[in-house]
Order: sequence, then structure tokens, then C-alpha cells
Amino acid sequence: MPEPVPAGMHILFSPEEPTEEAPEEPSEDAEPHPAEFDAPHPEGAEHPEEEEVLSTELTGLFVEKPPDSIVAVAGTDITFTAKVDSSKLVRKPVMKWLKGKWLDLGSKAGKHMQFKETYDRNTKVYTYEMKIIKVVPGDAGGYRCEVTSKDKCDSSTFEIAVEAAHQEEQTDILSAFKRADAGEDEGELDFSALLKATKKKKKPVKEEEKIDVWELLKSAHPSEYEKIAFEYGITDLRGMLKRLKKMKTVEPKHTEAFLKKLDSCYSVDKGKKIVLSCEVVDPMVPVKWLKNGQEIKPSAKYIMEANGNVRTLTIMKSNLADDAAYECVVGEDKSFTEVFVKEPPVTITKLMDDYHVVVGERVEFEIEVSEEGAHVMWFFEDVELHRDKDTHKYRFKKDGKKHMLIIQEATLDDIGMYHAWTNGGHTKGELEVEEKELEVLQDIADLTVKAAEQAMFKCEVSDDKVTGKWFKDGVEVLPNERIRMTHVGRFHRLIIDEVKPEDAGDYTFVPDGYALSLSAKLNFLEIKIDYVPRQDPPKIHLDTTGNMVSQNTIIVVAGNKLRLDVEITGEPAPTVVWSKGDHEIKDTEGRVRVESRKDLSCFIIEGAEREDEGKYNICVTNPAGEDKAMLFVKIVDVPDPPESVKCVSVGEDCATITWQPPTFDGGAAIKGYLMERKKKGSSRWTKLNFDVYESTTYEAKRMIEGVLYEMRVFAVNSIGLSQPSLNSKPFMPIAATSEPLRLTVHDVTDSTCSLRWLAPEKVGAGGLDGYVIEYCKEGDTEWVVANKELCERQGYVVRNLPVGEKINFRVVAVNIAGRSPPATMAQPVTIREIVEYPKIRLPRDLRTRYTKKVGEKINLTIPFQGKPRPVATWYKDGQPIDPKLVHVRNSNVDSILFIRSAERAHSGKYELVVQIENMEDRATIEIRIVEKPGPPLHVKVTDVWGFNAALEWDAPKDDGNCEITGYTIQKADLKTKEWYTVYEHNRRTHCTASDLIMGNEYNFRVYSENLCGLSDEPCFSKNTATIEKTGLDYKPTPFKEKDMNCSPKFTKPLVDRSVVAGYSTAISCAVRGYPKPKITWMKNKMIIGEDPKFLMQNNQGVLTLNIRKPSTFDGGRYSCMAVNELGTDEVECKLDVRIPKDPDKVDK
Repeated sequence: MPEPVPAGMHILFSPEEPTEEAPEEPSEDAEPHPAEFDAPHPEGAEHPEEEEVLSTELTGLFVEKPPDSIVAVAGTDITFTAKVDSSKLVRKPVMKWLKGKWLDLGSKAGKHMQFKETYDRNTKVYTYEMKIIKVVPGDAGGYRCEVTSKDKCDSSTFEIAVEAAHQEEQTDILSAFKRADAGEDEGELDFSALLKATKKKKKPVKEEEKIDVWELLKSAHPSEYEKIAFEYGITDLRGMLKRLKKMKTVEPKHTEAFLKKLDSCYSVDKGKKIVLSCEVVDPMVPVKWLKNGQEIKPSAKYIMEANGNVRTLTIMKSNLADDAAYECVVGEDKSFTEVFVKEPPVTITKLMDDYHVVVGERVEFEIEVSEEGAHVMWFFEDVELHRDKDTHKYRFKKDGKKHMLIIQEATLDDIGMYHAWTNGGHTKGELEVEEKELEVLQDIADLTVKAAEQAMFKCEVSDDKVTGKWFKDGVEVLPNERIRMTHVGRFHRLIIDEVKPEDAGDYTFVPDGYALSLSAKLNFLEIKIDYVPRQDPPKIHLDTTGNMVSQNTIIVVAGNKLRLDVEITGEPAPTVVWSKGDHEIKDTEGRVRVESRKDLSCFIIEGAEREDEGKYNICVTNPAGEDKAMLFVKIVDVPDPPESVKCVSVGEDCATITWQPPTFDGGAAIKGYLMERKKKGSSRWTKLNFDVYESTTYEAKRMIEGVLYEMRVFAVNSIGLSQPSLNSKPFMPIAATSEPLRLTVHDVTDSTCSLRWLAPEKVGAGGLDGYVIEYCKEGDTEWVVANKELCERQGYVVRNLPVGEKINFRVVAVNIAGRSPPATMAQPVTIREIVEYPKIRLPRDLRTRYTKKVGEKINLTIPFQGKPRPVATWYKDGQPIDPKLVHVRNSNVDSILFIRSAERAHSGKYELVVQIENMEDRATIEIRIVEKPGPPLHVKVTDVWGFNAALEWDAPKDDGNCEITGYTIQKADLKTKEWYTVYEHNRRTHCTASDLIMGNEYNFRVYSENLCGLSDEPCFSKNTATIEKTGLDYKPTPFKEKDMNCSPKFTKPLVDRSVVAGYSTAISCAVRGYPKPKITWMKNKMIIGEDPKFLMQNNQGVLTLNIRKPSTFDGGRYSCMAVNELGTDEVECKLDVRIPKDPDKVDK
């Protein structure tokens, strides 16, 4: 065996690595104790550069363990220490550090987390340390250190809270509800973060008395279990509730068969063995082992061993089926325990992202799980996707811990929510699919043609299946002998033969089904040969068609090209000057330029910008004169992004978002908005609408409650889409609860009304803080709040109400999201006490004599009713009871009679009188207290003959206050003086002792017996019986066979009966006769045949007729006739079947 590690040597290790063994004496496991939940919280680290070492006292295997709670400052180092004494352990202990319930931190060892183990050879103490380098907020949460050695284990839990360094931040209640260690899809809320923050800010107070959590759970309502678990740091609430159930139902019972019982519970990892051990008093006694009440048979899995007083049950290779309750049974004594089999769940370490794709794209949902080879189930909405059925559409891929769901070509039918499930986690992602956008590969170009020439507009788009229409100045172009349209592959052409002046204008191609248009201008160049005088004043010929929306106004989309061709006439050729305001435009090159041709001046703006908007002047001059014109160029652009995007209200799975319109609409009216959302921390945005939304208020739906989201908005005008707005502040959908259920009035008096209701059907992630009770008078609209503080129970008494008024009541549930819809009643309640006659509801078991043994406890609860509150009085044998002997407690609805230790003097008739003014009701209970009887009197031997002796005695003087049920007679030979039982339960006061041995002298003793058992002392016979030795000559009497033949004769007749309809009954009689008579049953002189309703039985002459669930038609006269060859006999009875009556109606 390797030697232990020398003292002072430090080892960095992973908890899952194999460890060495240390010698130990075998020792018993200590029963796990509940953690000290009210341990004081140590102060946080004061110096960021210093390391903080924390420790506290411990029980069990630990010598020292980490503290229950610690508040650390972000950026500091913190160390937790645990020590284990190995002097009494067989093997070296193995330590695991866990976060949450199952996350093993050994795999996280590195720069951020370091683990160290040291061994002191002198003290044989192992020291384990976990060091967190530069604490971050993600380190906050619950931790557990678990030490195991062979079949022994112990664990300790502690909490870490992280606060920001050197600053006080206001607590954000919504972010505090977010679980610290959850992914973006995790919708559950972790209230522990808020609780820790609240505790940190409290001033130190004096140490209060420790609270017993077990007593707190036993007295708490089940609805408060989770609240107590959060408050006191309970991590295994399921295990504690199982043990709590046993503590409530199984009373501790003194046992004489066990020296040491089984431990209250055992914990074992799946696949490992566990040993259940107890010690019995008798080393030879056999035991039975039960699992969930069923006996366990020895097998390869269950090995049962007996070693002296020790009885063990070994369960090999435990699985989830072994998670059950076990019992060890010795006679009537039992020892209980529970076995918990831990199966580390497969968690999802990388959550699923949302996807937004176009039709035909590949989609690959990917997740990562905590273990390789884990089983992952994929769902689309609520339908499971199977690997053998859905392979034509979906592909399922595994790569180590990665699991992928692949959709090769997405379609619109694939839109929806996709889920991935493991046995320890769940994630989901949403798939949005939209139609593929159309790309323009070649735009149409402006054309300038002469008369009688051909004009051809050509464009190319990305989809060869797209069709479209051509428009001229907003009017659809129809084909004729000069105009034709062609569509070949991705190319669309418009061909105009023999161009005429009226063909000039703006031509637009609009693809079908797409919000897209391609425009170009056709300029007609007309050649004129005019003979004019040499001196012709200049003239500007403006074309008011095309881009002009009004006289001399031209609209240009930002980024597009503006080319304005202005025809100029005049002789000699005039000089053209373009200007914007006072600035003359002379450039012939660049973005804004002027080009001159014969009789034509071209003004060009490449890539129009907002600064280009304004008034432009053109002035033409020659010696004959001048001409001027003014043009207004308006630049239109996409709008600015919307402003002030914020969430104004939230619901369970929805949120209402508002925003302000953009300050600049781009020069064109805002058509609407497009919205996107994403989960906080994610980079993938999901579109919420594909059609333009016109309002500035939007309700986003299909959100996950308890998850933080962000929103952004795009503005849309006729030009296009704006840049996205700034992200909204993160918000979390949380809904108020549904309304409380079944609001009813429990009781009404002259000034109060007692209300009861049930919890809301739907609570949600916001939880339930309490209830508000409100009331108002009938006809009023002002509701008055009845409770100043929230009511946590599902019942409340409204006080100080006006007598005789009709009052409406309603109840509202309240949580962090606000008030729920109110629960109301259909009718108002009249505040007036209702007089109800007193009535005692005596339990059925008390309507007959009530018998108890001396020393036992008597606790009788007698319910009654009546309003106003009745006065209950007890009497014994006509006299008021003595409160020193009998305790009585009265309430509004019952009276309890309690006797701590019953005595014979408590026997008698007890009468309960319930009285309201001059009305009363009475009930009588007969109580008999019994004990063991005294011994019989005057036992004597009255006769001795042969080997027999006749005994007689008198009944005991004290019968124990109940009937003597029999006697037990024992004999003893005077030689051996050993007593042997002759008779038990002998009901007579005499008997004959037979089979005595010749030559012996016998003494006898008799015990009396009643309901409580045998008398404590016997009565001995006054004389003895001596069996004399006599001759053994035997002279048998001659045998004469007796004639047994006789005619039938009923020895017990039928008896008239009255039974309740619907309850099976039987009538019986007895007959004798030889030969065996034939039996015939008749009803109203008609023979009963093979009717399945009747069952006829004959058992040694006892005849029984069973009638199954009789009705009123089965009443009548029944007879039984017995016939043999010597005669006939017949008996008859009457059966009356009555209908049961409701006792409440009879009382009324």
C-alpha cells in the first residue's frame, strides 16, 4: 500500500482522479444532521489583493468545513477550507467540490479555480482547499463539498454572493430575480440573489436563538416550503420533505428487538453498491427485508448476511429502481430507512440560438451537453422528431458533446419553435423563414434616341422565374405592333420600334410579388432644320414630365443620379450659366457638373446627397437677349431611426413597446415600422413583423417568461429602411397571477364575514406575494381595502362591517407584476348572523360502548354545529365532570374530551349538552375502562378416576370491569414441578384434565382471562390429584351399530329479516337427516332456479341462501324444503326490503 503524503506537501488535484488509501478502524456512519441554516454571515473580503481563508466547525466526517454563507467583492481571491480526520477511515477520503446540485468543479480546474490537498502524517488530517482567483459575478450561487470513503460519506453546503467593488449599486429587482448561473433561455427565477443582497445591507445585530428547521417545516403550510428553503439555504428540498413525511406519520416506537436501528436515510451514486446495517438483540433471530412493503428474496443483486447480532443487506450496482423505502422486520418490530440513488442529470451547457433565414437556406441548430453519448430528444413545436422517420427533411448529427439538428433547405412550413430535451435540461430556439429577396444584376439605363430609331430597355434579375410589368409615367405599357416585351431567363426587355416624340418619358419595370422597381428615362432627340434669322433671342425649353412632381420641382432619391437635359435655342448660340443661390456651377467634372452640347445643356448630380437639395437657376444669354428659369431639386432619403424605444408594460409572454417617430422622415412620409427583438447577451436578432406596422405602439408576443429581452425599431418610407434605433433597456416578461378561485362565504356574524378561496390556477414566474381583500356596499363603486398587509393565507375575516347592510366582496392576488383580476361573488352578502339550531354529529364509533384499557389515553372529538356559538357542557352520570380528572376543550365547531391516563373510576356514561339560548341537543357516550381480572377462587380437585382428574373453581372476585372470556388451566408433577398448559380459553368454571401419568401426583393452577389478557396471579388448587397404579385389564363393551336413518328435521328455522335495499344479505337454517336430504329453496312458493342473483350453500347441514344487492322486488316469503326417502320438512320466513333514508333529512 502506498504511504500517505508527508505533512506539508501540497498537491494540485482533480476530484475525479484516483486517490490513495489510508488505514482506518471500521466505524459506524453517523446519521446526517440538518445543516445549521442560521449561521452568521461573515464579512466580505476587505483587501482585493489579499487572499481570504474561511473555515468553521463541523460534525460528521469533517473536522473543519467552509462557512454557510460568504459575501465576496468582485476581483478578490477567496479560499474555502475543509478538513477530514482519516484516523478512523479504512480508505483515503475522496473530496468533490460541486456547484449547484451536480456540476463537478474538478473539470473547471485552471487559472480561475485551483484545488489543493495536503496531508499531516502526525494528526492524520487531510486538508482540502478550493481557491477562486479574482471572483466574478458568475461565481455566485450554491456550492457543496462532499467527502466519501468506502461506504461512508458526508457533505457540507455553502453560498457565495458577489458584490461590485467599491460602489453601492441600487438593487435592480428584475435583474435580482434572474438566476445567476442560467443561460439565456432559462426562464426560472432565482430569488436567492435578492435575499443575499438584502441581508448584506442590514446592520449587524445580536445573535438570535437558532431555529430548528425541522420544527419549522413540520408546522408550516405546504405552500411555504419553497419560501423556507430559499430563506435557510435548503438545497435538497425533495429529500427533506420525504423525511418530514415519515417524521409526521411514523411515531417513535420503543423496540425491544433492535440494539441499533437502520440509519434514517442512505445516499448512493447510481451504479455503486450500498450496505444497510442494523443490530438485533437475539443473534439467532431471523429477519425479513422489505422494499416498499414487498419482501426481498436473496439474489445476486440483494445479498443478505447475518454476523452475530449484525444484519446487513447489500444492494449491488444500484439503479433508479432501488430508490425506495426499506424495512428490516423482526417479529412485529420494524426498522425503517430510505435509499436515495443519485443520477447526475445531463445538463445543456450551450443553449440553442434563434435563426432568421430565407427560403432555401441551410439551418443548423446546435447545442452542447455535459456528457458524451447523452440522449437528446428534438421537438418541433409539440411533435417529436424521430431519426428513423424524419430523415428526408431533418438530419441528426452527434460530435462528442455537440448535438445538431440540420434542415438542408428551409421552407415557410418550417417556421416555429424547436426544442431540445435531456433528462436534466431544456432549451429552445425559434426559426423565422422569409421569402428570398430579389437581386438586381443589371439595372435599366437612360436612353436618348432619334426619330424612327429603335429603343430597347434591358434589365437582369437574380431569379429567372420572376415575371413583371412595364409602366410609362405610371401607366402600364401594353404590347402592340410597335411595342413588345420579352422575358428570356433572367433578362427582361422592352423594345419600341420607330420611336416617336410621344414615346419619351419615364419607364419602370416592376417585378411581380416584390416591393422593387427599376426606372429609366427615354429622351427623344428631334432634329429640326429651320431657317431662322441670324438674331434669335435665347429660349429655355424645360421638360415638365418625368421626375417633376410639380411645376419646376424635381425629386431625386439620395444616392441616385440626376441628369437634367435642358434644350436651349437661340442664334447665335447662347451662353449657359448654372447656379445654386449665389454660387455659380462651372465644374465640367466631378460629382456635380455641367455638360454642354449643341442646343442642349446637361446638369448632372452623381450620388445625390441631402446637401444638394435647393433652388437651382439657369440663365442663357446671347446678343439678342437672355432667358432664365428656376428649378427646385428635392432630395429624398431613408428616414432617421426611431427614438426613445422603451417597454411600457409586460405580461406573461408579451410586452408593449412604444417609440417616437424619427426626427427626419427622409423627405417622404413614414409608411410604418419594422421591429426586431433578441435575448439579452445574444447577438441574433429576430424579426417580429414582415409587413409594415403603422402605429408607434407594438405588443410583442411569444416571449419566454422570466427571460430578459431587448428591442429595436426600423422606420420605413417610400425610399427604404432606416438604420436601427438604439436598443431598448432590457425588460423581462412577468405576468400577474390569474384570479383566485372559488371565493365563498364561510361564516357571517353581525359585524364580521369570514371568506375563503383557493389559490390562483396560474401563478407564473413572478410567484405569489399574497392577497388583498376589498369590499363595498351594494350600489357603491368605491372599494375599501380590508387588510393593511398582504394576506398570505387563503382565508380572511373582514371585521367592523355594518349590521344589515348588503356588502360585495372581492379578492385580488398580488405579485411583482401587479394585481390579478379580482375573484368576486355573484350576489352581495347580508351582514346578519343566522340562527342555526344546535346539532351534535356523534361519530359512528361512539354510538356504542367505548372501551379503553387502564393507562391508555382517551381523546374524543365530538363535532357539532349551531349559530351563534353554542355552549357545550359535559356531564358524567348526571353530574358535571370534575375538571381535575377530565380535561375539556370547546371550540366553535367541536368539543374535545381528553383523559391523559385512564382509570377504572373514569368509567360511566358521559353526556354532552350543546345549548343556544333555550335550544339544546344532547348526546350520550358510555365509556368503560377495563384492566386484567383477578385470579379465580377456590380451585379444587373434585374427582380422580383412571388417568383423569376433575377440577372446579369459582369466578374471580374482580372481573377487570369487563366480561370473563375464559380460563387457562395448567398442571405440574410434584416431582419435576414444571408447569404445562392443559386448557386455554376454557369458558366454564370446571374441566377434566386427561392423559395423566400413572403413579404421579399433580398440582393445578388456573388463570382468569378477559379482554386485557390473563390475570397477573393464578389460583392454586387446594388439594392434589394422585393417579394410582391399578390393573390394566381391559374389558371392552360389545359394539352395537347405531341406526342413523332419520327423516329430515330442521334444527334451526329461518328467521324473519328486514334489510336495506342495495346491501347484500343472507338467510340461513340448519337441517339433519339421513340419507342426505335434497334441499329446495322457494320464494312465494315458487322454486328458485339457477338465478345468478341467488347463491345456495350447504355446509354440513347448515343451509344458506345469499341474495346479492336485493331490491324492493326481492321482498316476500322465502321457504326451504328438505326431502329424503323417509319424509319431508319445511321452514319459512319473511324478508322485508326497505329503502334507505337520508339522516340529515330525517333530522330536519
